[in-house]
Amino acid sequence: MKAAVLTGIEKIEIADMPAPAIQGDKDVLIRVQRVGLCGSDMHYYRTGKIGSQVVEFPFVVGHECAGQVEQVGSGVKMVKVGDRVAVDPAVSCNQCDQCRAGRGNTCRKLKFLGCPGQMPGALCEYLVMPEQSCFPAGAISLDQAVLTEPLAISLYAVNQAQLDKHSDMAVLGAGPIGLGCILFGVAASGGKCFATELIAERIEAAAKAGADYVFNPKSKDIAKSILAKCSAGVDVVFECAGRQETLDEAVEILKPGGKLMMIGIPEQDRVSFVIDRIRRKELTMINVRRQNECTDQAVEMVADGQLDADFMITHHFDISQIAEAFDIVANYRDGVIKAMVKI
Repeated sequence: MKAAVLTGIEKIEIADMPAPAIQGDKDVLIRVQRVGLCGSDMHYYRTGKIGSQVVEFPFVVGHECAGQVEQVGSGVKMVKVGDRVAVDPAVSCNQCDQCRAGRGNTCRKLKFLGCPGQMPGALCEYLVMPEQSCFPAGAISLDQAVLTEPLAISLYAVNQAQLDKHSDMAVLGAGPIGLGCILFGVAASGGKCFATELIAERIEAAAKAGADYVFNPKSKDIAKSILAKCSAGVDVVFECAGRQETLDEAVEILKPGGKLMMIGIPEQDRVSFVIDRIRRKELTMINVRRQNECTDQAVEMVADGQLDADFMITHHFDISQIAEAFDIVANYRDGVIKAMVKI
């Protein structure tokens, strides 16, 4: 089968490799039809690693995907041949203490698509996943099915934040995850919603998603601008950029007792905080680890028309254009928000 393979730092090419086959009775063979390009894919592309997860080249990345079921194991009941499915890229063991506690996202034996040392990725023609990772897409489009993966992360983050009807919130970084946090956060809270973003097209998208105010750090002092509109500070910050400066901004704009939801993945190994600020404000800091049993809900919300995130999709590429696609997404060119690759 054809696959898009990382062969070095900022190098990706098409290669032939053996197609996977069903091994267990709960396995599902999927003909991959669409893959979304994610920021974590770009970490591997630009630096060859995320923290301790280091790529050994050549390696197939990609984890946001959807396709059609080609074959199923004898024990599969939830999907059948011919079904279109959205794929949850996380595979948990269902047996460890974390899984038993309802924390499959921190499973001791978690495997994740396109993650070094765990599973090869989805930028290929065929993929085998367990039944638990396959969600019937019904009448939604392939692009929408792919979007349910990042949307599920945003949904999980907003659920973890436990917003009430009076919460003021800020979303720092309006990429796909940040835009999802705006969509779900605005729906959950009647308070003000602030957003920050550098790219003009994403600023426009943040406003469309429901942000009341969107500030560009290139032209505005973020802390001063938000505190001028919300002098007491905000209740919750969703940090979606993974940068030291946005973490610092979050600490400044949070009110005492506020929550910092850390979703963005920094490229550096360490970040820091002014301990005096977070201690005196008694801030709660919550790391968000992917999604946790939220994919099915995201699929249902899109299918029911409760959630319209199509505006995030800005680019389409054929797999033969994979090098151009990665270059555009990695360098935030051409107003890209979410790029889809057709397999």
